[in-house]
Amino acid sequence: MPVPSRSGPVDEKLDGYITAYMPAMNAPGMTFGLTDSERTLRTAAYGFADVAQRLPVTTDHLFQIGSITKSFVALVILQLHEEGKIDLQKAVLDYLPDLPIVTEFGAVTVHHLLTHTSGLPDNLGVFSADPSARLVQGFKPGEHFHYCNAGFDILGLLAAKLDGRPWRVLVAERIFKPLGMSQTKGVIVTADRAKAAVGYEPFRDDEVYARQGKLAPAPNMVMDDTAGCIQSTPGDMANYLRMLLNRGKAPDGRIVSEESFALMATPYIKAEEFSPTAGYGYGIAVDTLDGHKILRHTGGMVAFASSIHVDLDGGVAAFASINAMQGYRPTAVTEYAVRLARAERESKPLPAAPEIGDPMQVDNAAEYAGTFTAPDGKALRFAADGKRLELVMGDRTIPLQRAGDDSFVSTVPGAMAAYAITFGRAGDEKKPGPVVEVSYGPEWFAGEKYTGAKSFQVPDAYALFAGHYRSDSPWGGDLRVYLLKDKLVAEGTPLSPLGHALFRVGEAWSPITAEFLIPFEGRPRLLRMGGMDYWRIEID
Repeated sequence: MPVPSRSGPVDEKLDGYITAYMPAMNAPGMTFGLTDSERTLRTAAYGFADVAQRLPVTTDHLFQIGSITKSFVALVILQLHEEGKIDLQKAVLDYLPDLPIVTEFGAVTVHHLLTHTSGLPDNLGVFSADPSARLVQGFKPGEHFHYCNAGFDILGLLAAKLDGRPWRVLVAERIFKPLGMSQTKGVIVTADRAKAAVGYEPFRDDEVYARQGKLAPAPNMVMDDTAGCIQSTPGDMANYLRMLLNRGKAPDGRIVSEESFALMATPYIKAEEFSPTAGYGYGIAVDTLDGHKILRHTGGMVAFASSIHVDLDGGVAAFASINAMQGYRPTAVTEYAVRLARAERESKPLPAAPEIGDPMQVDNAAEYAGTFTAPDGKALRFAADGKRLELVMGDRTIPLQRAGDDSFVSTVPGAMAAYAITFGRAGDEKKPGPVVEVSYGPEWFAGEKYTGAKSFQVPDAYALFAGHYRSDSPWGGDLRVYLLKDKLVAEGTPLSPLGHALFRVGEAWSPITAEFLIPFEGRPRLLRMGGMDYWRIEID
């Protein structure tokens, strides 16, 4: 794997960690930038921009930064606020009355959109092919943190209207040029593909993905949705992070005032999906690590994953991006890089590299071992081999990889790989008990210690809704809907009825809905979920 040259103990430790991290995480290539508040400390490139041609990543390759784009949107909105063009506490419908949103739980302000507290669903985009479709709230604004890409698409539309220029132009003039981000692009277009690293995605998107699974080049993408449409280089991103370290100050002026930066860096609501201690500010997560105030965010695209880590108190920040999407972000890399650089600045011993977890190591494998039986008599047997968990099928064993606390995936393509294997415990979340059941998609199996019901009733219509659906969008892919015990489930998430063919997805307050449409001989041909259209397909 191509790696950059080393020039000091920090580089040596960091390169050692990254060269171990990348193959362990099955990352084809990585781009990296590190800065303090005065200068770029390092840019580096690792691995391959094109695996088939063995073309190494360079620091000039464009990588899609995904949702890190949201912090750029927030800065533009704060600039417009300073110019008197936006009131952060004003309803967004006052500015954009044609927005296709329904706000029955209360007005959605600019502040609510910036903090993911609007109550709107996390659709990718605002507009639908169905002209009558609307984004409908699920809770009163401000009550919950619910990540909402559509909210930042709305903010991009708002910025373009009040600035008078398209997003790609205004973000370049307002942020890229003042920061010297000469290679960064405000949109993802085919014209820039020759400058970009090839992005990779799972070879099979109709199976759950094991970490070392086969990858394939992703299709071309064109995107101007401001939830995540910036592509950049590590040098340019180091310039951006340096501005954040300097609390909005650029080399020749300010991007935003100190007061506006303080608004951006205030945690308004808990955002535990970033970390147990994180809150969310304006377009960025606000956290505490080692007693220091941290700004952090990640970005996930169809075929790229990125991370920024900004230690405001330590004066160091890092950016990393990989050219694959496998469900994780390179957060461990940016966090370790910042700790290394900070230790060097403070003349302290350099910290040891964090452990790279092995998903095949299951410390509590014995808890899952045993035979589980379905109501029809079919059985699944699991065996623990030290800290390895295996599914035993006759004379064949399938090694399992941990995907969550009690969830595992097959590491053998085509063998029990359509769904995750999820174990259930007695007790509750606060006091979980022993493993008593397991499910594989619609199949349910009880263990010897299971004492609950073994037969379940569901409305007859649910069986008609069940099936295999697929979206033409690269963000959608395959989706399976099935019956599990007494629930209708979409890819592991329970659906709660809101009407005959309308369901809520997940939490009781979730604004995400699933609607089954176009019935044909009793069975729907279309599932509209999270703003995406999935069409029924008659395949296994």
